[in-house]
Amino acid sequence: MRSLTLSLVTLASLFVTIRADCYLHSPPGSNNRLNEKSANRKNGNRVFDSQNNNRGGYNVGDKTDKAAGGNADNQYQMKYFTSGATAQDVSSLIVEWTNQHGCGGNDDTNPSKLNCDVTIQYMIPEPKYDDAYDEETYLFRDGTSTSQQRFRLRRRRDNKARDVKSDRVYHEPREWYVKCAQRSRNKGLFTADQNLKEDKATHTRQNAGGTRRGYECPEERDYFPYWHPTPWKDIVVLTKRTDRCDFIKKESFNVKPKGECVNKPEAETPEKCGSSWTEFHNYLEITEKTESECAAAGNDYEWAIPYLMNNPDPNKKRCLLKLKAPECKAAPWSRHNHLGNGADDAEPLRYEWTLPHFPSMTQDGEKKPFVLRIRYNISTDDYDPYNIDSSSNGNASPVKNNPNVNVGSGKNLQLAINTAQFGRTFQDRSHVSYLVNRPKGINGRIRNLSVRGKRGNIVQTFPAVEYDFMPTKLVMNQDDYVHIHWKGSNTHNNGNPAGDGQAGDAGQGTGGTDRTNIIALSDPDLNFPLPIEDERSLFHAMKVHWQANKGKADAQMDVEDIAVKLGSAGYYDCASGCTASLENKTQMNNLLNNAPASFGGMLVKFTKKGKFHYTCSRNNNFTNRSQKGEIVVK
Repeated sequence: MRSLTLSLVTLASLFVTIRADCYLHSPPGSNNRLNEKSANRKNGNRVFDSQNNNRGGYNVGDKTDKAAGGNADNQYQMKYFTSGATAQDVSSLIVEWTNQHGCGGNDDTNPSKLNCDVTIQYMIPEPKYDDAYDEETYLFRDGTSTSQQRFRLRRRRDNKARDVKSDRVYHEPREWYVKCAQRSRNKGLFTADQNLKEDKATHTRQNAGGTRRGYECPEERDYFPYWHPTPWKDIVVLTKRTDRCDFIKKESFNVKPKGECVNKPEAETPEKCGSSWTEFHNYLEITEKTESECAAAGNDYEWAIPYLMNNPDPNKKRCLLKLKAPECKAAPWSRHNHLGNGADDAEPLRYEWTLPHFPSMTQDGEKKPFVLRIRYNISTDDYDPYNIDSSSNGNASPVKNNPNVNVGSGKNLQLAINTAQFGRTFQDRSHVSYLVNRPKGINGRIRNLSVRGKRGNIVQTFPAVEYDFMPTKLVMNQDDYVHIHWKGSNTHNNGNPAGDGQAGDAGQGTGGTDRTNIIALSDPDLNFPLPIEDERSLFHAMKVHWQANKGKADAQMDVEDIAVKLGSAGYYDCASGCTASLENKTQMNNLLNNAPASFGGMLVKFTKKGKFHYTCSRNNNFTNRSQKGEIVVK
């Protein structure tokens, strides 16, 4: 047993994780918010353990100019077109975040005592596997209540139907937390001098009391790569220790089967489990191919046991479309104690994610819900975070809570050290979004142009950010498509309680409302827009290939139609000749107050090369902001 436990420690201590915060800005991270009008979130335990403070985060999107409230149908979820079947048909999404206590550098050219890793993952719902699986009840959702899902575990009775409420957020399946609550924790892990209340995977060094957040498993959340199957799929690991990239890729559940005890969930090792220990595979999707068809389909497919939490037959093999190993590379450098820009071009920290392709999605508009997760892991060299294990627990721990240290002359001073926080993992997640099959005939690269931020000045929104286009500068080829879309809320009031910051929602228009539009500029240093008729405007270079709401057929959209639709944030579908046009709809407020908070989007190509500048007419209060963007077509 000792040798197996230590082998698990090697994996677990890769990312032994110091008090810091991490916030996702693109796609917007929730930080456990839903639709609160306060600057502080209402329930930090709603769905996941962020370890962030109660400020920060963005509300769920609203479809219209009214708050969705208790009507989930009036919420707006972002939709991103998937990549296509060939290497040329790529869709990409820029992931942007801020992390507080720095990252990046290396021991050769930029040495420091800081160790850090940023791990980006996503999760899609597992497919329906049996008739007992109620897809409507257990589908991914943001919910309309800020309460967390309930959990009661009884040996003789399954309380799932009573626990899972349809008005509450649902990311990880309840089955995931059941496994976590039944499974023994990894006793080879370094827990310092923390007293863990139970020997379950629900209790870790930074969650010694076993607090539950949604249906998240604390042990899996705190350590990476995890040694059991997990519903999360790895995208990239950004690390200071690039010498460990081979290990990271090899141990990712994307490519390495992980074992689990099927009939004895409390057994954490093959020795304790016996014949019930099963090796599961992660996958992108399950196909309907037979074993022979699977073998003939090539190396991207594998005949194996999929990891499904609602799987009634864990021994049944299926044809799985395999995942690729995550990318692993050097973390971008960021300043200590500063939730701001990185070193590269003074831009925020970013990673461009190539969105997956699902061969089973064949219809226009077919979609899969997903949640994006970013985890920020940080520790110092006051102890060896990569090699320390349970032999250093308790009195043998190299760090202790609030120690008194001798500073000379017989004097002792106390250091403020919390061993639950000295080496730690932080997290943020998006609200539910959708991966949507690209329209037929759309081949080539798709770039996403969206909006980040929320209403209020920099002090009122912090540690969220003010409005900006995402990316602020988009460099593209003339053959690329641009998917222009965004979401906003009608309840970003940043009211009391305000926590450590300032309450208020400075800005134009109705209080608490996010609004964005696009109007043309001739120069980024200017603030007055170009008229639609001016041929220098970006609208004269756009050709529409798809729209979320069609006022006219795509090919019929002329320069004025495009300018009116983008300038009105989709309030008008065209300038003239359609129902929601200038002449057929109530006049739009000139501050966009009655325009929708979210814009479903247009897919456009540029018919000529050049630099095109644009701005938002509303979010241009020069005491605190200037929301401008640039598209460079090469």
